[in-house]
Amino acid sequence: MTHLAIRPATIDDTNLILHFVRELAIYEKAEQEALATPAHVHRTLFCTNPKVHGLICQDGDTPVGFAVYFFNYSTWQGRHGLYLEDLYVSPEHRGKGAGMALLRQLARIAVDHDCGRFEWSVLDWNTPSIALYDSLGARPQSEWIRYRLTGDELHALAAQSQPLLQPSNTAP
Repeated sequence: MTHLAIRPATIDDTNLILHFVRELAIYEKAEQEALATPAHVHRTLFCTNPKVHGLICQDGDTPVGFAVYFFNYSTWQGRHGLYLEDLYVSPEHRGKGAGMALLRQLARIAVDHDCGRFEWSVLDWNTPSIALYDSLGARPQSEWIRYRLTGDELHALAAQSQPLLQPSNTAP
């Protein structure tokens, strides 16, 4: 019998979060892309005004998974949304309801914050997760193509920008 509990991540969970991130990266066949360090986690999840948040799922005293999320904004709805960046449960703990418990807690957070949407991305080959999401009534958004700009290309585009005349409050 499992005794699942979800709690907010704390700074003491830094190494645990990085452990789950590495496991997730290995599962997604992208281990070389997991570059986060304890300093990154402290600066983003555990700063004075974090823009990203974490949850830890435990079975009794054993951490079994995590989720990281942030709030975005829909101009069409005029409301915030909750975006799930990562949800991961260690393989030896799957099938006990931890993933569903994390999703339920995230849905609760979205509703409590009056979010109009709860969104995430999933790799097209991750059929177990896709089946779970479909069973919840979530639907893929196939009309949108996701783009990403990183590394040298990101810096090159930023270097082309004109300086702002007034300070902006868009800094993370």
